[in-house]
Amino acid sequence: MQKAQLLGYKNHAAYVLEESMAKNPETVNKLLNQLWIPALAKAKAEAADIYDMMKRDGIDEDVTPADWRFYAEKIRKERYNLDEQELKPYFSIDKVRDGIFDVTARLYGLQYKELKDVPKYHEDVTVWEVLEKDGTHLGILYMDMYPRASKRGGAWMTSYREQSFENNKRKSPVISIVCNFSKPTANAPALLTFDEVSTYFHEFGHALHGLLSNVHYQSLAGTNVPRDFVELPSQIMENWAAEPEVLKLFAKHYQTGEVIPDALIQKMKKAGTFDQGFATTEYLAASLLDMKYHTIEKPITEDINSFEVNTMKNVGMIDAIIPRYRSTYFSHIFSGGYSAGYYSYIWSEVLDSDAFEAFKSTSLFNPEVAQSFRMNILQKGGTEDPQVLYKNFRGADPKIEPLLIKRGLK
Repeated sequence: MQKAQLLGYKNHAAYVLEESMAKNPETVNKLLNQLWIPALAKAKAEAADIYDMMKRDGIDEDVTPADWRFYAEKIRKERYNLDEQELKPYFSIDKVRDGIFDVTARLYGLQYKELKDVPKYHEDVTVWEVLEKDGTHLGILYMDMYPRASKRGGAWMTSYREQSFENNKRKSPVISIVCNFSKPTANAPALLTFDEVSTYFHEFGHALHGLLSNVHYQSLAGTNVPRDFVELPSQIMENWAAEPEVLKLFAKHYQTGEVIPDALIQKMKKAGTFDQGFATTEYLAASLLDMKYHTIEKPITEDINSFEVNTMKNVGMIDAIIPRYRSTYFSHIFSGGYSAGYYSYIWSEVLDSDAFEAFKSTSLFNPEVAQSFRMNILQKGGTEDPQVLYKNFRGADPKIEPLLIKRGLK
């Protein structure tokens, strides 16, 4: 706050957001509040379902945050009878990888050639040359997919060399995606949960942002874009992973080769929006808390617990849910670079849902739409205002309705 005011801004959020896609706190709060109303309504209905199940168990008490996940899982099993162990045999890691290669070949004409004779930092790593349809070299992709003692957890994309131009010639990027999926066993290949399948597609979307970059300066290449725009290329890729047409390309039983049955796909689809009132509300609550902290113009004098309680009370939060992060461990916004930026995940999801609608309303692999997305988003890096780039692709500002439908909030 004090630094921002020294620099002439009302508050820290105004200072941080000036160079984001949102531009200012008012725009962020408008989006969060548009989503908050339907998310909270859905969460209240979910809380009522949990209360009913608790009563069946002989517990006639209000739903508390400690009750939610336990009873939500019981309801999930009762309603959808979907077991992750039933799905995993259809998601062997090599088949998922081939599915991603197939999707990106259909969208962008990309080809992949495994390289066996290049330096690798670990034997588990695979290296791929990425080429255009005509064989033109685009870049190198390293994939490091399994855990080991020396490796941190999580999943991410990084660049060993970002794309640039040198002497009027494109200098190709060297990109890496890193995950921590369970390793193959003596009797079976590495088998993924559907969440892990989505993670693989997600990180590959980041990789495409780096690999397809075509800008002059390295500092503006690929993922060097505002934080509330960087997740668009990754999150839009997740949409293809869940489409029945795409699932049938790669979801094949590792033992029998059987394509995933329609009945399982329908179970996945029906369960896809389950508990989204809770998931959206707890996330938005944390985003609203972040914005509340970073739009203050005078030092906070009240107790932090009171600050949190009052913030949630003012937006109508129900007692059965708490923000995803409490202040004392909300490291994203105090030490993780997301101050006044935690909203960016849902902002990007609005973008990706609206962008995917351009495909969904025509064809999943519409070549004209894919070419426009590549030219206006994936190739441009941080060379233009992301709002301009998005409008060049979509022809209009993003709408929130596709996200509301996707999350089952409308």
